Amino acid sequence: MYQNSGGRGWNALTRNQQIAIGIIGILVLYALISNAGSLGRLSNPSWIIAVAAIILVALPVHEMAHAAMAVHLGDPTPRTQGRYTLNPIAHIDPIGAILIVFSGFGWAKPVQWNPRNIDVDIRLGTILVAAAGPVSNLLLAAIAVSLVPFATIPMLGRFLTFFAWINALLFVFNLIPIPPLDGSHILFALLPGDNFELRMALNRYGFLILLITIFLASNIITRPAGLIVEWLFRVVG
Repeated sequence: MYQNSGGRGWNALTRNQQIAIGIIGILVLYALISNAGSLGRLSNPSWIIAVAAIILVALPVHEMAHAAMAVHLGDPTPRTQGRYTLNPIAHIDPIGAILIVFSGFGWAKPVQWNPRNIDVDIRLGTILVAAAGPVSNLLLAAIAVSLVPFATIPMLGRFLTFFAWINALLFVFNLIPIPPLDGSHILFALLPGDNFELRMALNRYGFLILLITIFLASNIITRPAGLIVEWLFRVVG
C-alpha cells in the first residue's frame, strides 16, 4: 500500500479505522479461544517460517517497490522519510502483521509520496507506483515456485510453497479496488473525470469493507490466488 498524506499514532486514525482495529482484536481473540479458521497452521513450522519471511522480507520488498518507483519517477519523499529501504523495521505495521499470521494476507505501513513531484503524467505515475507493490509479490511467488523442485528437504519445499501462496494472496488482496489498498489508486487513476465523491465514500467505509471481506468473504481473495499459484507451478515450477 501507499498513501499521499501522513499522520501517526492512534489519533491519526479515522473513527472507522479505530473501530476496525477493535473488531480485529475481537475476531483474533475469538479465533484463539475457539481454535477456528487457519489457526491449525500455527502448529506447522513451515507456515510459521513462511509468515516470518513474509513479514521480514516480502512486505519490505513490497513497500520498497512503491518507494523505488516513486523515487525513480522523481519524487524524493519516500527517501527523505526513510522508506527507501528494505529494513523491515521501517515498514512493519503490527495490525497488518497479525492479520498475515492468522489469515495469510495483511499489510505494512503505507509509503507516502507526492504525485506533484513526479516527471510523468500523474495518472500514469499513480498506476505505476500503485502496481509496483503487488507486482513485487507476484515476482516473489514466482521465485519461490521456481525453487521448489530444488528443495531436497520436505520442510523446505513446504516453506517455499507457503511463501509463494501468501505472496499470491498479497498480490490479489492489494489489487482489490478499495482504499487504502493499491487497487483503489489504480481504479481512481483509470476513472475519467473527477471522482472525488466516490473516493471519499470508499475512503470512509473502505477499511470496514476490507475486514468484512477478509473474515466473511475470503474466497474472493483465496480462489484467484490459488489459480495464480497453480499457473506458476505449471509455468516455472
